[in-house]
Amino acid sequence: MGKFNITGIQQIGVGTVDFRKSWNWFIEMLGIDVKILEDDTVAERMLPYTGGVPQKRHACIAVSLQGGGGFEIWQYSERKPEPCPFEPAVGDLGIFAAKVKCRDVARFHEELTKKWTDCGKMAMLPDGTHTFLVRDLYGNCFQIVEDKSVFINQNRLTGGIVGAVIGVTDMERAVKFYSEVLGYDKVIYDTAGTFDDWGPMPLSYQQYRRILLGCTTTRKGAFSGLFGTSTIELVQALDRTPRKIYEGRFWGDPGFIQICFDVTGMKELGKFCASKGHPFTVDSC
Repeated sequence: MGKFNITGIQQIGVGTVDFRKSWNWFIEMLGIDVKILEDDTVAERMLPYTGGVPQKRHACIAVSLQGGGGFEIWQYSERKPEPCPFEPAVGDLGIFAAKVKCRDVARFHEELTKKWTDCGKMAMLPDGTHTFLVRDLYGNCFQIVEDKSVFINQNRLTGGIVGAVIGVTDMERAVKFYSEVLGYDKVIYDTAGTFDDWGPMPLSYQQYRRILLGCTTTRKGAFSGLFGTSTIELVQALDRTPRKIYEGRFWGDPGFIQICFDVTGMKELGKFCASKGHPFTVDSC
């Protein structure tokens, strides 16, 4: 990848209407209890996605020492957050689920369902990986996936973020982007049909094409040991025209607002992305 290096998924952003309630839920249910930073200032550089003006917000990044990427929990401080006017369904455009690592999915399902009711049934991904879905206080969907790797053993079943599930309209173009630009160049599965692992989600009974992408080489550098491996799952609806989850709303409004990759050599990455037809829309450097 030239003079830049993508070391892993640093975090997934979760917009919320109540910062404290959301963070407490992630601590209690998923063990995301190590604070990296907490900030209550103005987001000045995301103007194309915040109505053209800086927006004050309260945010934190928290991780699990069991390994995996973190969560950026994000709430507007002075503007009323605008929830999605519909419940995102499988295949809707954008991130509609985040993947959370778990070393024993069956045990965790038994443990979690004793204290939280909004959990789906045990199921399997197309590659045979054990999984189930859980929704947080505000309906954000998390796909718990079996991953036995551990960074620091704290005798917990779960870790942090190990991927995302993203609705797309053009599968070939999306695969090319994630493979060529972000290094997810290994097809773990490519399948179409109906799937029972999305049971709790709207329109889960419809037909979809889904491709799970991983990396042929191990990410190295910076915090790669903490972040570990990750995957990107792309989903295309075959029976309907999907909706844009953030159409008419701002970055930071409730839902999954971004995937943040940890990068060294950002300027070189910017040049590389531009050469591939994907120039930065915001340059935070």
